[in-house]
Amino acid sequence: MRTGVLLQLASEALALSLWLSAPVLGACLVMGLLSGLLQGATQVQDASLGFVPKLAAAAAALLLGGGWMAHQLVSFTTALWARLGELVS
Repeated sequence: MRTGVLLQLASEALALSLWLSAPVLGACLVMGLLSGLLQGATQVQDASLGFVPKLAAAAAALLLGGGWMAHQLVSFTTALWARLGELVS
């Protein structure tokens, strides 16, 4: 197996994982910021008030972007299987 092909594959896999995790992480970040501001303004310091909105935002991001994420992952896996001969030999 050539080192260049393996490094390119690892780079593509890392970039794909970044792109697939970005919508969920972004939604959680925004919701955490908003709930933190709300908690700071109302001086309500309950841990579940920060956790539940982030969980809902992550679920919403997965529902909205799940199809796109699955399509990207299937495309990458299909391309990986197509290049399997190049990787093994």
